[in-house]
Amino acid sequence: MLRTRIKICGITRAEDAKAVVESGADAIGLVFYPPSPRGVTATQAIDIVAAVPAFVTVTALFVNPSVEEVQSVLDSVRIDLIQFHGDEDDDFCRQFKRPYIKALRVRQASDVVASCLRFPGALAILLDSYKPGVPGGTGETFDWTLVPENPPKPLILAGGLEPGNVAEAISVVKPYAVDISGGVEAAKGIKDHGKIADFVKEVNRVDEHYRF
Repeated sequence: MLRTRIKICGITRAEDAKAVVESGADAIGLVFYPPSPRGVTATQAIDIVAAVPAFVTVTALFVNPSVEEVQSVLDSVRIDLIQFHGDEDDDFCRQFKRPYIKALRVRQASDVVASCLRFPGALAILLDSYKPGVPGGTGETFDWTLVPENPPKPLILAGGLEPGNVAEAISVVKPYAVDISGGVEAAKGIKDHGKIADFVKEVNRVDEHYRF
């Protein structure tokens, strides 16, 4: 069985990126969405990414961006993976010649399979909580039993995760990866390095129990 991959999203400082790397997590997320309290500019992102070594994936998150906005980031920042959180379609997401994942705000079980089929180019589908008018980062969980077994694509579980509930989340959903932001923060956009370490340790502990 594969181990559960881990992404820590909403990184705004180089020191937090270093803490993610030291924890053993697989990826960081940079939010290129100005309304978000975790949003960063390309200039900020360059400094953050300088702290990230090879084999840790740098993910750029966008919400309904223009082509120019995405391309500007790709031209100036080392980006390994793009995460789309808005109403983008598969054709839009594919055009940047980068691997991408697509976020889905879950309302019903059929949404998950349908989204997998609508985005054949996506490497995975990220499942987040649905909240009207909020594209993500709600800090709230959703009903994990809505996630179907044997989905058409790998699933990344997000939405309200924290060290105290990730064990249950993995046991119910058995996702390919988990994605956390607010659950490891001291304040919005400022990560708590101890919580990051605790989260990664808990995921690894759960993997040993449920996966092997």
